[in-house]
Amino acid sequence: MKFMIVSKGDMRSNEIQETIKRYLTEFDLVYDIEEPDLVISVGGDGTFLEAFHRYVHRLDRTAFIGVHTGHLGFYADWLPSEVEKLIIEIAKTPYNVVEYPLLQVDIQSQSGEENVCFLALNEATIKTADGSVVLDVEIKGEHFETFRGDGLCISTPSGSTAYNKALGGGIIHPSIEAIQLTEMASINNRVFRTIGSPLILPKHHQCILKPAADQSFLMTVDHLSKQYSEIKSIRCRVADEKVRFARYRPVPFWNRVRDSFIAEGDKTFRGQHD
Repeated sequence: MKFMIVSKGDMRSNEIQETIKRYLTEFDLVYDIEEPDLVISVGGDGTFLEAFHRYVHRLDRTAFIGVHTGHLGFYADWLPSEVEKLIIEIAKTPYNVVEYPLLQVDIQSQSGEENVCFLALNEATIKTADGSVVLDVEIKGEHFETFRGDGLCISTPSGSTAYNKALGGGIIHPSIEAIQLTEMASINNRVFRTIGSPLILPKHHQCILKPAADQSFLMTVDHLSKQYSEIKSIRCRVADEKVRFARYRPVPFWNRVRDSFIAEGDKTFRGQHD
């Protein structure tokens, strides 16, 4: 098996990276940066997102696993104290694959010459420095509302615990193939109205956002940000691709949520299913 390791870059993460690399190569696994079967993230969720986007073109051939050395490791299953056990598992045991849905974002320019497509593991957000964001929201080809406010967040089920949660969105189990549209400080008065609640769209429903004015938008996809202007539409839907997690033991989703936001002390993972 071919593997690659992405480190957060601090001393502790780099030491763990070198330890895993040294022992796995001694077990005759091949360290391959270009075409890994397994990508090991050593750090926090930001490191995991970096690893995901580095190999987003290989989602059907590459699985991911995380070692938690950061402050929040929602995607990381293993602790530094468990590295020796993880090395043995990787070297000796075939992993199980758990797949989570992703968000696809297609940005179409007014000229039609600069169309771009992104996949997001957590979310995409739309903001602007030019006053309020004004977007016509279409669902399944029909006008739903005109949004006015600070911006919109479109999240995946696994990303529903990230920025979406901070905005008051709901937490969705990743077995549900859906995306969630959550408002940022919408304007609601006698003149302007929005639904005001997060919208959960199933896989066969897509959302198209059309600028109602000539604005420049700041688009973020996970940890990546870029300014866009002269946008004709932004299409958001559940992607055909999925992210593949390598599991050597059960990591129940609701336990992960509890341990990230409620439980105190050491993280514990119990149960039988994600």
